[in-house]
Amino acid sequence: MNPISHIQVQSKCYHCGESCEHEVIAYDRKSFCCQGCKLVYEVLSQNDLCAYYQLESNPGISQKDNSSLKNRFDYLDDAEVKQKLFDFRDEKESHITFYIPMIHCASCIWLLENLFQINRSIFASRVDFIKKKVQVKFLHDNISLKEVVNLLSTLGYEPKINLSDLDHKKKNSIDRKTLTKLGVAGFCFGNMMLFSMPEYFSEAKLLGNGFKQVFDYLNVVLSLPIVFYSASDYYLSAWNAVRQRKINMDVPIVIGIIAFFLYSLWEIFAQGNAGYMDSLGGLLFFLLLGKIYQQKTFATLEFDRDYKSYFPIAVTRLVKDREEVIPLFKLQVGDVVLVRDEELIPADSLLLSSQANIDYSFVTGEEVPVPKHKGELIYAGGRQKGEAVKLTIQKSPSQSYLTDLWNNESFEKSKKRLLEPLANRISGVFTWTVLTIAVAAFVFWFGKDLSIAVKAFTTVLIVACPCALSMSTPFTLGNTLRIFGKGKFYLKNAAVVERLALLDTIVFDKTGTLTDPANASIQYNGEPLSEETKSIIKAMVSRSTHPLSNRINLYLGNIDLVSLAQVQEIKGSGILAFYKNQEFRLGSQSFTGVTNQPNTLGGNQVFLSVEGVNLGYFHIQSGLRKGATQVVNDLSGDFDLHVLSGDHAHEKESLSRKLSTSIQFNFEQSPIDKLNYLKELNGQEKNTLMIGDGLNDAGALQESQVGIAITDRVSHFSPASDAILDAESFDKIPSFLSFAKQSRLIIKVSFGLSFLYNIVGISLAVQGLLSPVLCAILMPLSSISVVVFTTLATNYMGLRKGLIHLNKP
Repeated sequence: MNPISHIQVQSKCYHCGESCEHEVIAYDRKSFCCQGCKLVYEVLSQNDLCAYYQLESNPGISQKDNSSLKNRFDYLDDAEVKQKLFDFRDEKESHITFYIPMIHCASCIWLLENLFQINRSIFASRVDFIKKKVQVKFLHDNISLKEVVNLLSTLGYEPKINLSDLDHKKKNSIDRKTLTKLGVAGFCFGNMMLFSMPEYFSEAKLLGNGFKQVFDYLNVVLSLPIVFYSASDYYLSAWNAVRQRKINMDVPIVIGIIAFFLYSLWEIFAQGNAGYMDSLGGLLFFLLLGKIYQQKTFATLEFDRDYKSYFPIAVTRLVKDREEVIPLFKLQVGDVVLVRDEELIPADSLLLSSQANIDYSFVTGEEVPVPKHKGELIYAGGRQKGEAVKLTIQKSPSQSYLTDLWNNESFEKSKKRLLEPLANRISGVFTWTVLTIAVAAFVFWFGKDLSIAVKAFTTVLIVACPCALSMSTPFTLGNTLRIFGKGKFYLKNAAVVERLALLDTIVFDKTGTLTDPANASIQYNGEPLSEETKSIIKAMVSRSTHPLSNRINLYLGNIDLVSLAQVQEIKGSGILAFYKNQEFRLGSQSFTGVTNQPNTLGGNQVFLSVEGVNLGYFHIQSGLRKGATQVVNDLSGDFDLHVLSGDHAHEKESLSRKLSTSIQFNFEQSPIDKLNYLKELNGQEKNTLMIGDGLNDAGALQESQVGIAITDRVSHFSPASDAILDAESFDKIPSFLSFAKQSRLIIKVSFGLSFLYNIVGISLAVQGLLSPVLCAILMPLSSISVVVFTTLATNYMGLRKGLIHLNKP
């Protein structure tokens, strides 16, 4: 039996909720307004995804205008267009991010993150609800980009694709609908006050009953656009929360609006009084004003986070064979860049060198390097493995895309004990408490004075809105991120600030962290080096970003490089290269096969062997980084300090004397040993901070509660790190950690101020001493006061710590 039939009855579409004006398409005992909505339901039903309709009532988008999709997206088969749109593409998979303005509720998120159940060729999808974006990862041999877009459009989530905007940054702006609603509320509120002016001055009797009733009725008419249009966002938010059996901060506001409106209607039409429509208009006007202020401030913080210096990448650009280091935002299409071993590919580029090995684990999770050949396209976010390569930029770099990669959920750490999720939990409990108090106030006053009962009920609901509470954490942490950025300390997200405040144990890597290659002395001991051998060594170390390689590179000076057949850097060991069919090794004693330990005191030895024959070694006396002694002394009183090093223990006595005897030194630590050491500390319930160079300690950086990659060149960092510290700011580490603790204290103080405001407001409202309009004014003022307090407090602390400075004329 065919489950489809056409019925000429007025009904509501099960998918989108629109009325079926002309005919109803019945299918599976449900009604649909068009074939498109029925098709979406069929697709979801066949794939066991009907839970989509349980999260929200009629959550779908109407498909009435979506019937002719067949040829609309043919342009997505064009190779040039696809290249502009893709975030990433290799032999198997493609990644693309769509802007989908129709995302509006939990059902949308749930469906879009379950696309893999509809089509198995889509293996991952992730929604950013705030930005209304979804990143889709699919197997392009099984499904094309055009088919992916067609599928999304069929489901009612057609992406907004505008090729002309691809190379331009999206500017944050206030929602125009909210501005329109504010304008409507302001117009109606102003006229309501005008019509209510005689009531304010007790001169209503002079107008006569006829005029008085006309003004009251006009106020009712003017209240309708406010109640049914300007307040619509609050209704939608509250309804969605209730449908999910949750209570958000908009629920008590909506209850207060409805109660105030119905009571005013009863006052005007049943009792012949003036009612409170002007107060209701003022309430909505100031609520919307506070909402716009909040949107504007959050948009400013988000803009700073995405497009300013919180994710600093410098790139090496080649201009007439001369190297120059420039910030990412100055990179242009057509520029030629040099990318060394372990460095990040800053933008989609064409390979100019003969070959490259690209590690896309940052993007795909696959750790096996992908071989690339001259002329092939390499996507942003990959990392070169091996010798330096030349690339020409094909697509404008996107700092926000790279920031999103850095914040990939693969590198996410626990949010246990953080205040940000705590604020959200408090808001939920607080709302239920407020509802209870509001009902109790109404019941108390109901038998005495109905007017005061309604006022008390409404004002309690409005004045107790936890807006200030919910804003205190993001604003404090946002300002802290900004101040840290000015001090050249760059955090990947706000949660890192809170984790910094909870630390009790700090682990330093030695080489390149506590020691500075630029301050080291170097001496070569062994067989004299020919000019050709020096050129070979120069070519080997120039491919590496290790601090000791950099020091040898500087020691050799400006000599020509030879062309090496093969170069490979083995982490924690050294560099292997081939030249004229001879094997050259530069690195540790075990790596080069040296059996006799040289008789040297302190420092590092980097050995050189050719075809297994030891030629000599570079003796590098490590120079402490500027301010290292003071940093250790400042931290030793508050933290347990540890040092990990891959070198031999011959420097322990010297370092203990220069730094501190309380430090626990651990030598001959391989990258795996460093990782296991951090695991052991975490197993002891320690809150650990790992500070390293991101080369041999990427695992330790990931394992620690907070991992900081310190670098002399901001282009090099580990994706497992939570922060990047410019080497110039190494001496500010104690100030950064102290400031993080004070930021957490500021959040707690702002929590207290928010609660104090709510308690005082509720106590006055319960007694009927506050008007709803005054509450509506106080609510945005409380939010503004929290923003002002957190901004002033964080800036003051930043000045005291020397992290920011007042501009001098």
